[in-house]
Amino acid sequence: MKKFDKERVLLAVAGPVIALVVAVALTSVVLLASGKNPIEPYTLMLEQISYSDIQVLTINQAGMYYLAALAVAVGFRMNLFNIGVDGQYRLAAMTTAVVGAHIALPAPLQIPLLMLVAMLTGAFWAGIAGILKTTRGVSEVVATIMLNAIATSVIGYMTLTDNFGVPVGNNQTTGEMHESGWFPGISMGESGEIYGFVIIAALAGILYWLVLNRTRFGFDLRATGASESAAAASGVNAKRMVLSAMLISGAVAGLAGMPILLGDTHTYSLSFPAGLGFTGIGIALLGRNNPVGIAFASLLWAFLDKASPALDYATPVAYDKEIAVIMQGLIVIAVVVSYEAVRRWGLSRQQRRVGEELAAATRKGNGDNGNNDTVKEVAAR
Repeated sequence: MKKFDKERVLLAVAGPVIALVVAVALTSVVLLASGKNPIEPYTLMLEQISYSDIQVLTINQAGMYYLAALAVAVGFRMNLFNIGVDGQYRLAAMTTAVVGAHIALPAPLQIPLLMLVAMLTGAFWAGIAGILKTTRGVSEVVATIMLNAIATSVIGYMTLTDNFGVPVGNNQTTGEMHESGWFPGISMGESGEIYGFVIIAALAGILYWLVLNRTRFGFDLRATGASESAAAASGVNAKRMVLSAMLISGAVAGLAGMPILLGDTHTYSLSFPAGLGFTGIGIALLGRNNPVGIAFASLLWAFLDKASPALDYATPVAYDKEIAVIMQGLIVIAVVVSYEAVRRWGLSRQQRRVGEELAAATRKGNGDNGNNDTVKEVAAR
């Protein structure tokens, strides 16, 4: 059993490691082709780890990435591609900001209310795609892409001055939320403040693991994702599981914008971060839909985002900060290829090991006057 566990860990780690190595190598080739030093940019970015303000910024950004990636991972475990996380979290953030600006309750009630509004909004928007898939067979990819565009239009309409919009200079906002809805952070002195909602993100990761791996619902979810027909044969309602997965994915997506909304901006505006949902797809892939793997991938992605601006100010030779974007894109490409290569390698090793066990069991069976119970046991595995 111990040997099997080691091999399983090796297979789990090999994919991300290979992807990172390939991404770094290919990025170095791009640097060489442009006549730049292929090593110095990495050194400059690694130096940023020692700065406490970069550490705070990285953790804060990673918290948002983590929630977005968890939302994507829920869909992936069900064999669904929820590409609409971006629209779901932006619409949820806007709705939450409006509620937070117009309703004032004591903090112990206000913050849970705002979280509930965010989750319900995200679940509602993702649920539309889930209903279309289960009732009309519409691909969730097509539906969620269209819903992203619709969400942008809805947000634009709701933030008009005639509706809930509050102009602030050249920016259009939803007005400042009541202070009782501000999520308390963790002060790091002059380095800034870590969003308190990062703790909620970590708890969401724990809950994700417990539900998927320690409950009947999680087993049914994974089983349906692996094979709808097999799950149906065991009494699982596949359509209900599809809809449930989309609702949960949307609810988690609705929380993705909460770290910065409740911990920093306290309003939704035209400058609110966009593209978070698409970044979550790459992070979920790199983390292999595992909460721990997603955490490391989120920190890596956030670090590349926050450390790359230093490249613009390097002396005597400045580097384009887009080097980090190139690396992130190459990671996504490399991770797909490396996971497939590792999967095939693992399958080949398993087949070879079973073959060796069958051969050994056959020899032993022949030596025991034709007793083939051991052979049958190995074959059954």
